[in-house]
Amino acid sequence: MVVDEGIVRKDVQEWTGLVVTGAWVALASVVLIVVQIAIYLVWPPPQTTVQYFEVLLNNPLRGVIALDVLYIVSSLLAFLLYFALAVVLWRVSRSAVVVALAFGVLGMAAYMASPRAVEMLRLAQAYGEADAAERVALVATGDGMLATWMGTAFDIYYFFNLVTLLILAVLMYRSTVFSRATALWGLVAAVLMAVPSNFGTVGLVFALASLVPWSVFAVLVARRLLQLATGPGPGPGR
Repeated sequence: MVVDEGIVRKDVQEWTGLVVTGAWVALASVVLIVVQIAIYLVWPPPQTTVQYFEVLLNNPLRGVIALDVLYIVSSLLAFLLYFALAVVLWRVSRSAVVVALAFGVLGMAAYMASPRAVEMLRLAQAYGEADAAERVALVATGDGMLATWMGTAFDIYYFFNLVTLLILAVLMYRSTVFSRATALWGLVAAVLMAVPSNFGTVGLVFALASLVPWSVFAVLVARRLLQLATGPGPGPGR
């Protein structure tokens, strides 16, 4: 849809704080991805509940990071980016933007119900003070926590986030404000999110593969949002 860039800039001026925030959090999300990969390589996550307990007792910070605390931050950053994109894409299709944000809100709410870092830390502390019989019960409880951590709520979040990104990328493709390349990187990232990361090896491969197009998409979007927020400048490019 052809939308005059001057009109979009007026919309952005009314939401400058949100748009600029969206640009910077997009860049921050890329930095956070690099940090998370580095941590994963240096500190591979534990494989069993007992190993999680041991890590949480010996190094609580490493333990809660292994339980995806940084991913919570990364997801919130992406959520803020989506709101900034909603401002810019509002005139392309208001209905589609509302649907995209609705899926984003529901998905984020589902995800925020799934992390188990605090619960696992408390169980680990109890495990460290328990006798042999009590430890059996605590390990069983920990097993349940890990199962619900990446369970139904996590998968709902994953698929709803996919829908949000997919809709916004399609709107970007239809818009004249963003380049086609930016929209295509977003579409590729969305497609690679079709398999949740908790779906075994295939899910892990898809999740890791999605990081590359998402990072490129985030950088391109951040640059364009800053251009729109700071006044007349170069167009979206092709």
